[in-house]
Amino acid sequence: MKMKKIVLIQSLLIVAFSCIFAQNETLPFFEKSGKVQSQAEEMKSLSDTIAIVNHRRDDIVWSRIIYRIIDMREKQNSQLYFPVTPTVKYKNLLRVILEATVNDTLKGYEKKDEDIQPAWNKEPICKEKFAEFFIDCDWDSSEMKIRKTPLIKNDPITNKPIINDYAFGTYSANSLKYVIQEIVFFNKHYSKMYSKIIAIAPYFSRNEINLTKLNTGGIAKTDESIWNYFQSSVVCWFLYDELRPYIAKELIVPNGNENQRMTFDDFFTQRLFYSYLLGDSNMFDKMLLQTYSDPVSLRREQQRIEYELMNIEQDIWEQ
Repeated sequence: MKMKKIVLIQSLLIVAFSCIFAQNETLPFFEKSGKVQSQAEEMKSLSDTIAIVNHRRDDIVWSRIIYRIIDMREKQNSQLYFPVTPTVKYKNLLRVILEATVNDTLKGYEKKDEDIQPAWNKEPICKEKFAEFFIDCDWDSSEMKIRKTPLIKNDPITNKPIINDYAFGTYSANSLKYVIQEIVFFNKHYSKMYSKIIAIAPYFSRNEINLTKLNTGGIAKTDESIWNYFQSSVVCWFLYDELRPYIAKELIVPNGNENQRMTFDDFFTQRLFYSYLLGDSNMFDKMLLQTYSDPVSLRREQQRIEYELMNIEQDIWEQ
């Protein structure tokens, strides 16, 4: 009888420990061995995966949302810009985004009214509506009006949206910037600062609003007009995690090394791009361009915020 009781107790202990380990397996941060658990998302091409480290919310003790501009005219960013027209082997970042949107399921999101911040509370942009966002405009001086060429059109046979290759070269050549939204945070588990890109937005200044103001003298060099010009040039937003499966399969054009095999995702993950600060989350809810029009004052404030971000890690250690 005692033997049966001992066996029963052992069985109950085994079940209890099994339940505890089963609960630990569901934690989003640790594996059984104590290592950081990584999540793999399968991609369409076989055996390709994207590893995502899940940072536990309780370990994030400080964070800040910041906005940066990636300018294609900087040599360090040229691999995102070229080739302007796609070749058999390579496409630029804009082409990859558009093909993923038009031919697949990548979603785009509108920005807030009179702002550049993404409006995540709104419904994603449907495919049929994307043609309203990507339009190449030109000023017709003879008729004093805007000529509009949509970058996305309907196929006359299938009646499905396709990319207008005739207009893409011109649009791509004039698409010179991207705006990225990222979060900088301190993880106390690692005692380390991290940054993660949240979303990316194409920037295209040759739109109907801007060209009309330019040719009718409606843009003056004031803080408000400079900001209005900038915010109207931000097209729409794409979540980076939703974009990753597409850019992780596309190789960037080599820069001086034909054997280079690097994807767009590698380029962003390794932060090989050059960017400069546009603004951050603050109590005034304003970007730097809304406050500073003088280049010297603007640059001074950018440097102040950059130094502050670098010193946060040291400040946390001193607390």
